Amino acid sequence: MQVGKVVDTPESTDVEQAGDALAAYIARHPKLWVLTGAGVSTDSGIPDYRDADGQWKRSPPVQHGDFMASEAVRKRYWARALVGFKALSDAQVSGAHKALAALETMGHVELLVTQNVDRLHQRAGSKRVIDLHGRADLVKCMGCGYQLMRHAMHAEMARLNPVFAALDAEHAPDGDADLEADFSAFQVMDCPRCGGILKPDVVYYGDVVPPERRRAAEEGLSRAQGVLCVGTSLMVFSGYRFCRAAHDAGLPLASLSLGVTRADAILTHRWRAPLTPVLEHAVNVLAAQRGEVS
Repeated sequence: MQVGKVVDTPESTDVEQAGDALAAYIARHPKLWVLTGAGVSTDSGIPDYRDADGQWKRSPPVQHGDFMASEAVRKRYWARALVGFKALSDAQVSGAHKALAALETMGHVELLVTQNVDRLHQRAGSKRVIDLHGRADLVKCMGCGYQLMRHAMHAEMARLNPVFAALDAEHAPDGDADLEADFSAFQVMDCPRCGGILKPDVVYYGDVVPPERRRAAEEGLSRAQGVLCVGTSLMVFSGYRFCRAAHDAGLPLASLSLGVTRADAILTHRWRAPLTPVLEHAVNVLAAQRGEVS
């Protein structure tokens, strides 16, 4: 196979066709390095950031430097999160999460690297997971390293800000909400140990993935026989860099998504089709080949 030449290109295909092609890809490259993005969690009710053309659907998320430097930015962030985080905390695993966990159980996943921060892969049963951008359910002090669970911080801020806690707004990605108000009176909870800035244990834009996390992902990629990107536009370099590395190493590189990706020029396989039914169909095909009932 010539790396960089797409061999499966159904732009608008039925589920069975795409599922059969994906199952064949997995059978040929049974140890996959899987990269997932927001599209995997949209069936769980968590909004995504980008449209099918890879463009922002709303204003870009908060920048790390702005969050750290500005109290006003932190007030706005936490007030909106007090309303919007319910979308993450109440989300249930989707069929796509379950299908990827089933592929791991069948021995087809060397490592799953997710750009999502919702921990739904783990809840679905996947065990070989790296949360590339961290986890939204954990909060960390930027000064002393103190940690607490997100729900505990939200409970305290709801107590401090009953007016904001009673508001409602449309949910946005990663626990945000499309809420606009005067946030100046909002009381942000600071670190109870040192008084420092509390921040979700998430890699914001302008921040960097911790080196040990990146190295663990690279090691997994070095052991893989192929790459499968699911539900990601790959517009963020922290994920796209691994596709470049796979391409340079001569690994087959596949994408299942509903839209364009940053890696389209170097893909060897591409299926633009609904994620959950295609993944479920591929799992059923592979299970039948093994004489199993999925």
